[in-house]
Amino acid sequence: MAAPTRKTVELFYDVVSPYSWIAFEVMCRYKTKWNIDLKLKPFFLGGIMAGADNKPPGLVPAKAKYMLSHDLCRVGDYYNIPIIPPANPAEVMFIKGTLMPQRFLTAVDIKRPDLVEDLSRQFWIRAWNKDQGISDEEGIRETCKDINFPTNLMEECLQKTKDQTVKDRLKQYTTEALELGAFGSPIIVAHVNNKPEMIFGSDRFPILAKILNEEWMGPLTELSKAKL
Repeated sequence: MAAPTRKTVELFYDVVSPYSWIAFEVMCRYKTKWNIDLKLKPFFLGGIMAGADNKPPGLVPAKAKYMLSHDLCRVGDYYNIPIIPPANPAEVMFIKGTLMPQRFLTAVDIKRPDLVEDLSRQFWIRAWNKDQGISDEEGIRETCKDINFPTNLMEECLQKTKDQTVKDRLKQYTTEALELGAFGSPIIVAHVNNKPEMIFGSDRFPILAKILNEEWMGPLTELSKAKL
C-alpha cells in the first residue's frame, strides 16, 4: 500500500503579532501529529495592513484593552505559551515594528531554513514575554545569543538584510499572502487537491483539521517548545 501523500501547510506570520505566536506553536506541534509538510513563511504585517486597507486591532481602544488585559493571557494559558504583553505594546507594534527581524528571518530562511523555527520562537519570547527589544541589530544579536545561533551565520545574515534579494523575498511572501486574501496575521494556507485553502487567525484549528482530513486533538501542551 502506498504511503499517504503529505499535505503542504504554509504559515505566513510576523513576530510583531502575538496571535501569530499561538498559530506558530500549534502548527509546530501538529506537524509531528498530522501528515503535513509545514512551511514557515515570514512576511511583513505592515505591508499586509496597507495592502488590505486594514486597521490593526491594537489601534482600536476597546479591542486593545480586551486583547492586552484578558485575551492574550487566557489563550496563552490554554495553549501553554508564556505570553506577557510588554509594558508599552504600542511602541513594540507600531513605533519600533519588526521590519528588521522579519528581514533577518528571511535571510536565515534563505541560508538555513532549519533554524527559522527556533529563531522565530525566540523573537516572540523576547518581545512578548521578556519585554526586550528585537527591532534593531542589538536586539537581533541578543536574540541569537539566547539560542546559541552560529555567530558567523548571524553576521552574514545581518549583512544580507540590506540585500535586494532578501527584501524581494520578504515582499514576495507578503504579496503572496495578499493575493490569497490576507488582511492580518497569521495566515494558514492548506494545500489540498492542488487547491489552496486560506484560514486567518489562531482560533480555527478544528476547521483546518477538517480541511486536511486530520483529527484536532486540542492544544497538545505536552509538546510545548516555548520554554523559558
